[in-house]
Amino acid sequence: MAKISAAKYKRVLLKLSGEAFSGGASYGIDPATLAKVARQIKQVIEMGVGVGIVVGGGNIWRGAKAEAQGMDRVTADYAGMLATVINALALQDALERESVTTRTQSAIGIQEVAEPYIRRRAIRHLEKGRVVIFAGGTGNPYMTTDTASALRAIEIEAEVLLMTKHNVDGIYSADPIKDHSAKKFDKLSHLEVLNMRLEVMDATALSLCLENKLPIIVFDLQTPQSLERAVSGEKIGTLVNSGK
Repeated sequence: MAKISAAKYKRVLLKLSGEAFSGGASYGIDPATLAKVARQIKQVIEMGVGVGIVVGGGNIWRGAKAEAQGMDRVTADYAGMLATVINALALQDALERESVTTRTQSAIGIQEVAEPYIRRRAIRHLEKGRVVIFAGGTGNPYMTTDTASALRAIEIEAEVLLMTKHNVDGIYSADPIKDHSAKKFDKLSHLEVLNMRLEVMDATALSLCLENKLPIIVFDLQTPQSLERAVSGEKIGTLVNSGK
């Protein structure tokens, strides 16, 4: 493996979508894929980086699909929050198998398996070198886990938001899987992403990052050492920041 330089960031927020748990399958959690993710996170922890993680739940439940089939939107969204708790517990177990001390905090009350989300407690965990997994989204319907990622990143004073994609190594002008002529961007401003309506994250999340000058790195987690390279400040994926 190539040698990775020292960490550029002291604290990061990592957003993991449901695809990061399923290994590309249409449903469920793939243990081998989860173990690989846990090992990458462990490498970053050993670099002295504080890591907060927001997990999605699309590998288990998709609220938009349920709503389209007639389910109440609020109920569908709460079901999605519960799906993120399942993923958070699975990731916590995978990390602890790698001897990484981990705490799960949930934005919805589920005290038997997770701590309630308390900002000061989360920061204290990070200061002690623990990974903190944030489950339950923001705890509110109509809000995506992208918005939760931006919000938690700002709250814990993360220096960068790391957005992982599955088999897509950055931001493109169109879906590169469907359109082979799509152009990849190495660097963009928050406003450019908003104005070009690029499907990186929802507008609420992106606006939060813009207002708080929080940089975003979009990259493919499947690429070897990609997480380590991202926290080291190496050129990887697409960087979104206040200036171009």
